Formats: sequence, structure tokens, C-alpha cells
Amino acid sequence: MPTHQHQLQHLYLRAGFGIAPQDLVAGLKMPLQEHVERLFAESQVISPLSLLKDNELKLIKILLAGQEGRSEMVAEALNRGRELNLLWLNRMATNTATLREKMTLFWHGHFATRTFNAFFAQLQNNLIREKALSKFGDLLLSVSKDAAMLQFLNNQQNRKGSPNENFARELMELFTLGRGNYTESDVKEAARAFTGWGFNQQGEFVFRRFFHDADEKIFMGKSGNWGGEDIIRMILEKRETAWFITQKIYRHFVNEKIDTEIISELAKHFYESEYDIAKLMKKMFTADWFYAPHNIGCRIKAPVEYITMFRRQFGMQFEPEHALLFLQKLLGQILFYPPNVAGWAEGQNWIDSSTLMIRTLMPFATWREIELPVEPKEEGDVNTAFLAQRGFRKLKATANWQPLLTLAGNGSERDMLEKLASYLLQTELSDANQRLILQNTPRHSREAAVQFISLALASLPEYQLC
Repeated sequence: MPTHQHQLQHLYLRAGFGIAPQDLVAGLKMPLQEHVERLFAESQVISPLSLLKDNELKLIKILLAGQEGRSEMVAEALNRGRELNLLWLNRMATNTATLREKMTLFWHGHFATRTFNAFFAQLQNNLIREKALSKFGDLLLSVSKDAAMLQFLNNQQNRKGSPNENFARELMELFTLGRGNYTESDVKEAARAFTGWGFNQQGEFVFRRFFHDADEKIFMGKSGNWGGEDIIRMILEKRETAWFITQKIYRHFVNEKIDTEIISELAKHFYESEYDIAKLMKKMFTADWFYAPHNIGCRIKAPVEYITMFRRQFGMQFEPEHALLFLQKLLGQILFYPPNVAGWAEGQNWIDSSTLMIRTLMPFATWREIELPVEPKEEGDVNTAFLAQRGFRKLKATANWQPLLTLAGNGSERDMLEKLASYLLQTELSDANQRLILQNTPRHSREAAVQFISLALASLPEYQLC
């Protein structure tokens, strides 16, 4: 059976980005239920990202700019997007509201959106953060009226007589019901209902009534003069929506191998609570099955999770910070740049021969300031090509070793290895790896030994699991 320590670490790895070593000893004295309550209490605080202000409309006007000065404005927009990326990445690594940030990251992948406009990206990110633990219906309606989403899925061009089906289709296929639970006719009629939904230059929702199709529509077998809000309401009335969202949350926070019986129970609870996200997550995190052995150490860390957990556990500060952009590109997940509207494919899709090599090399490469001997995958995206520049390839960081030194204790190298492995790994350290690490552990100082052991553990394939 998993120890209390591994159960505690499991909770923080799934509900956040890991527990810092300096918090572990005190945390072990508290029952899991108290930690769950603490995670929710700390996440009551909602702190929006504030890189771009409401009156900073220069980025928004890029598409209206003439050819003169356009390249300069494009460069500025890309720079602001990178700054926003790093601002959020640092928030995840340092903020105490870790559950809210983890849920924001989850919904960021669920409502996958790409926009050239960093101001719109910030608006959507803050909107998701605000409603990440509220009612799913409120989150869904807000995202459906969000400028970045409406722009990405072409609803600005959706008007009476010439409906654009992109948003209506993805709303049902990816965001709510899932394939097989709606018809092509439902897509066409829903698209008509969303005609006239758009946004202004300030990123505010605008209903353009002269573009709206006010004629009768038949959606899910019901006739009426439906608008977009009606479509969303009827989608939420379908229990299939609760099941679809619940199973996606289960696969992300519990185990990719779904347990139909558990998901059915959770989906029923979710539906009857009027899609209360916080209640669903609390029910999951307090269930005995959440801490079952087969659910611990079974998930491959997503790249952003991997980077953030590594930074939290080692107290890492990268220099320059822009190296973190290059690292995201190497590992295959760049915040605000999902590959498509379906978001990032998870699980084993995160790992191939290249990304596994990067993950195993990164700990020592960072500590020793070694340039990673790899090339990022070419994806043909001019917005992310900048991240492949050689200036960012040498990873340099400072670490706060004192918490790990305290955690390791004053025993033998074997004792220190055992304590550090219990903290950094959620699976058992093999005898072969144990021997290999001990054989190479420096003996000239305790600090050097702890540094080597910690980095060696973080270089193992087992460290990729949480």
C-alpha cells in the first residue's frame, strides 16, 4: 500500500504542481482531508494575469495597420505573447493557489484556442482562471462569448444567410457532448443560433442583432426561435455532457484507464450539482479510490507540469527566463499555442525518443550549464520558430538546495538516497538504479552528494511519472 507520504505527494502532484520539500515534513503531520481543504481554501484567491492593460489596444490594431510599421507591430505582439507565457509559467511555479492554476491549465487545454493577439489571450486566460472552479455552465457560456474563442473558430463571420459551423461543431464535439451525441442537423441549427455573436476591438462580447438568424430552428428535436444561450442550456440538460466532461477530468487527474463505474457515479453527482466543478474535484480528491496504488505514479507529466514540478521541487530559477520558452518547444507544449482546437494529446503522446532524452538530460544540463544537443521539431509555425534560436539552448539555473539538504538528513548516502527517492519518485526505485547512483555519488561533501543524488533521480524515466 502507498505510504502516507506518497498519498500526500500524489494529491499535490495531481491537484497542483507538487509539494515543496520545505513543506513536506509539516505536511506529513496533517491528514489528507485537511490538505484537500487547504488546497481549496488557498485557491479562493483569484489573481488575474496583468501584463497587458485594458487600454493597451496597439496589439489589437495589428490587422488594421498598413504595411508600413506592420513588421514592427507583429514583432511586438509576439514578444508580448512570450512575456505572457512566462508570466503564467512563473505563476504556476510560485503561486499558493495551485489548485486554481492547475484547473486553469486543464481548461486551457480543453478550450484550446490560438490567437495572435496577446491581449485577447490574457482576457481568456483570466476568464478561465476566474471560473475554473465554479459551475461548468458559467465557464462554458463565458468562453463561448470570449473574443479569442470567437475569433479562433470564425464566429465573427457567422451571420444570417451564411452560417459558419466551426464554433457550433467544436462546442458539441470537443467542449461538451462528444461525438455520437449530436447530429449534423444539430450542428447546422446551432450555427444559426450563434449567428451575430462577435466581439469588438476591446475584446468585449457584442451581439449583432442584424446578423442574427431569428427564424425557427430545430435543435435536439426541439423547435423554437433559439439563440446561442438556448443551445448551451439544452446541451447542459443532456446527461451525456456531464459524462463527457467527467471522464475527461478523470483521465487527466486520476488515470488514463477509465473506471466506468466510478465515472458514472461522478457524472451523476456532477449533473445533479448543476455542474459544480469544485464539488466534483473535492469528491474525487477525498475518495479512497483516488489514492489506490494503481492511480499513483501512473500519469506521464505534461511538459508544462514537468517544468513546473521540477522548479518547485528544486527551487529553480532559470537564467535567462526565455530558455523556458525553448524548453517548452523542445518538449512539445507551448502555453497559448495548442496544436489545434482539440488541444494537446496527453499520456504516451508526450514521450518519444527525442523528448525522453531531453527530459533525462535536462536536470544535469541545467545544473552544469550544458547546451542540449537536440533540435526542436520543425512545425512550420512562424509564431514559434523564434523559440528555436540557439541563444536559449544553454540551460542555466540556480537552485535552492537547503530544503533538499534538510529533507535528506545527516545519515549515510544510502539513507539520503532513500529519503530523496521517496520525495522525488512516486514509483519504487529499482535496485540497479540505486546501485548506479550510489556508485557515482561524490563523497567529498554532503551538499555535493545531495545535489548529485537529487539530479540523478530527476534524470530517471521514473521521474517522468506522477
